[in-house]
Amino acid sequence: MTGWMEFAQQAPELAAFGEARFQSGVAYLGTLRADGSPRVHPVTPIIGDQLFLFMEPTSPKGKDLQRDPRYTLHCSVEDASGGEGEFYVRGRAVKAGDPQVRAQAMHASPYVPADRYILFVLTVEFAFMNTYVDGESHPRRWHSPD
Repeated sequence: MTGWMEFAQQAPELAAFGEARFQSGVAYLGTLRADGSPRVHPVTPIIGDQLFLFMEPTSPKGKDLQRDPRYTLHCSVEDASGGEGEFYVRGRAVKAGDPQVRAQAMHASPYVPADRYILFVLTVEFAFMNTYVDGESHPRRWHSPD
């Protein structure tokens, strides 16, 4: 499974674009409910050595990810014209209990996560970016070699 840093080494332009888009505001995490139906959650992704998400331990998104680790994460878009562009990744989420991993995530975080928050590390299996120039779409994709 590919971590954020490995993704950034393999696709630096996509990773830089994605990091900028994820830092521009709220992103949307897609998970699967127990019945298989999709669910969307606003989140604040954290990019450091890995792609991290902190959340309340009672959060439905955390329960979804612990049951089925597949996720998708899409940046916020400013307007109906695509704004500064779209970026999303998909992969698998792993709940992290290692204190060193938590310290890395806290160091990279733009906010101070509460002690009670649980932490997930998100792998990157697929990435997509799309920019719009004069209404024309310019998509790019990356797949993990795994």
